[in-house]
Amino acid sequence: MSGVTGENLLALLERRLDNVVYRLGYATSRAQARQLVNHGHISVNGRKVDIPSFQVKIGDEITVHEGSRTNIHIQSAFQTASGRGRPGWLEITSPEDMRGRVVALPRREDIGQNINEQLIVELYSK
Repeated sequence: MSGVTGENLLALLERRLDNVVYRLGYATSRAQARQLVNHGHISVNGRKVDIPSFQVKIGDEITVHEGSRTNIHIQSAFQTASGRGRPGWLEITSPEDMRGRVVALPRREDIGQNINEQLIVELYSK
């Protein structure tokens, strides 16, 4: 990939399906999001995806399966997610159907964590 290595690394990590599920508010933690994906509760563009490291792209639609929408853990996570906020590169297109979409690629500014990605790149480049 062209560009700054550290920023590219963070963008790739942000675009993982388990992270997107967390960021959309379908889970209260990334670990819970990973489990939701592993157990087949999530679809991308209408197809079940059970690989947490699946990379989403612009235009992808992420949905909670219809039978899973009544899950109390998913419902409570979705209701409390508005207090946590959602990044600008994701949008909820249908709250009733728990449907969200990737509208842009994540930028460095969209990642609210205080991370010095250059240190990570230096560690792994040895």
